[in-house]
Amino acid sequence: MIIEHKFVIADVKLVADFRRYILYWKKRFTEQPITDFCSVIRTNSEAPIEEQDNYFLLCDVLPEDRLLREQLQQKRLREILEQQQRERNDTSFHSICMFCDKEFTGNRSVLFNHMARDHAFNVGLPDNIVNCNEFLAALQKKLDNLQCLYCERTFRDKNTLKDHMRKKQHRRINAKNTEYDRFYIINYLEFGKSWEEVQSEDDRELLDNVEEDWSDWEEHPVCAVCLFCEKQADTTEKLCLHMKEAHGFDLLKIKAEHGLKFYQQVKLVNFIRREIHQCRCYNCKETFQSKTELISHMEVTKHITFLPTRSTWDQPQYYFPTYENDTLLCTLSDSEEELTAKDQSEDVPVISEDLSDLEALRQSSVLNQLLHEENND
Repeated sequence: MIIEHKFVIADVKLVADFRRYILYWKKRFTEQPITDFCSVIRTNSEAPIEEQDNYFLLCDVLPEDRLLREQLQQKRLREILEQQQRERNDTSFHSICMFCDKEFTGNRSVLFNHMARDHAFNVGLPDNIVNCNEFLAALQKKLDNLQCLYCERTFRDKNTLKDHMRKKQHRRINAKNTEYDRFYIINYLEFGKSWEEVQSEDDRELLDNVEEDWSDWEEHPVCAVCLFCEKQADTTEKLCLHMKEAHGFDLLKIKAEHGLKFYQQVKLVNFIRREIHQCRCYNCKETFQSKTELISHMEVTKHITFLPTRSTWDQPQYYFPTYENDTLLCTLSDSEEELTAKDQSEDVPVISEDLSDLEALRQSSVLNQLLHEENND
């Protein structure tokens, strides 16, 4: 189009559906002169008239073009969300593990959880992936070509490749390879931007505000929400006391009896959040029409008090929060002194001052955990 028609489209990579975009403007150009829509850029303006060229620039400065781009983006997002939902509900999934040739059927999450647990290969929460079969095919093709999934080097045979990926901890995909962007739902939310670009924008926004005067800013307590109802509390002690008295769930006792470390507590909280969100009892697996019915059932049957077997909830998939910015996760700690209810001399604030815990939680957030890897070999 540039060479033959001297026609230029600005930010073409941000157009969600290029075919529909072109068809729309092709029709409009038959209805009105192209100069009604495009800016005219003259090249070689100082040269003789016969050597000058006029180029036509179409961009979203034109309200009609901006509206079209937004509509196409929204349509694309709706289509991809519908595709994702179909895949999440699909029970006819069938595939073979690319590392051990074990066969899996049912839901795709079974395969992804197996690869994370048994092969330390974690591509993120299965629910965040779309076009799953194409994704797996792309990964399998790289392995068939004896190519490392992370550094993308090629090796002479399969055993050498396996040893390399194991020793170098390259059992993950390369986040900078944009080939994978189309398989993650977050890359469709703001078309033309990857999750890394979105995150870097957030980081720059923070850096830009470093020198602002915060002297008149008053801090308000951030509250953590109960696992079973909408009750909020601004300290760990208050929230744990509420869950114990109102629901019969003693988080501190469970933590002590089972010897739960920080990451095990994270997985337990995320597991319970997920089950309650889906209105499903985490002990008997019965599903209810509402959260109120579920909690009533769990309290009457005492199913709320006891945990299911550890293998049910101690799974890699529960590293990922059910709710973004779940403040309860920031109160968890390995420290017995900090979390023992009877020996506490003061309330523990919801906003943790343990930087290692905050860093761990930051790494388990939605964006960063899309490509999270378990390092246990």
